[in-house]
Amino acid sequence: MKVLIFYAKYGGGHLSAANALKEAIEVEYPNVEIEMIDFMEYVNKVVNKLTTGAYNEIARRAPIVWGEVYNHSNKGPISRFSKTSNKILAIKLKHLINEINPDVIISAHPFSTQMCAFLKKHNKINAKIANVLTDFHSHDQWLVRHEYVDLFFVSNEDMKENLIEYGIDKEKIFAFGIPISQRFLIEYDKEKTLKEFNLKNNIKTILFFAGGKYGLATKRVYDFIECFARDFKDIQVIAISGQNKKIYNKFNEIVEKYNAEENVKILEFTDKVPALMTISDIVITKPGGITSSESMAMR
Repeated sequence: MKVLIFYAKYGGGHLSAANALKEAIEVEYPNVEIEMIDFMEYVNKVVNKLTTGAYNEIARRAPIVWGEVYNHSNKGPISRFSKTSNKILAIKLKHLINEINPDVIISAHPFSTQMCAFLKKHNKINAKIANVLTDFHSHDQWLVRHEYVDLFFVSNEDMKENLIEYGIDKEKIFAFGIPISQRFLIEYDKEKTLKEFNLKNNIKTILFFAGGKYGLATKRVYDFIECFARDFKDIQVIAISGQNKKIYNKFNEIVEKYNAEENVKILEFTDKVPALMTISDIVITKPGGITSSESMAMR
């Protein structure tokens, strides 16, 4: 069997979900052939660069504006534009799908679902389409041409009910949660992690995320770090600045200002997040479906 997984780089969540799906299939079904592709990069590199760049800048500099764009993309001109453009871009995607000839297409982004459903409607492809909704609520962009999508994987039973009310056959909908990496299902040695990061035992620990690569709501994350460094000497904070060097330097500057190096540890990008969640009492993060699911999995 061949499985084709589509994702896009609008934020890190869709890629994380795609990676988690690939990882899980490799573990459970080692004989399945898997290919994972950034469909927007494939169909049009210029459009991909412009749209992902615009998303990143708006989300970083004006998150309220991005919220409005997201909400209005359900209906109206933004919705109509995306549906029309996805029809056009689907033509090129057809060549890739026919070349790979997958049995199943797993879509971790609504635009690839729309493109594949459009192609299936016009009998250009015959693979089964599985739609993986990577959030805690549904958005109409995920459901465009839903009649031509074979399977819907949602994060909770309420979403399943919403899709049934929308007119989707309940037999096609599975409330399986949001895909997360197998690394968040492993038990980690707490003492070893504390020692590795030079952290104290028997003290309340907060794991704080700065908002990903683009530092969403930057002013607010600086306020958080200042509050931790100035007012909370009886807890320890692990602040992950991610791949944003500017945020990393600013965090350190704030910590040094209050002589808080003992209780506020600043980390750049790290692949030890599951282990750090094991030793933490609270996670503070933007409300992304992936990180929220990872946190719940780590209890």
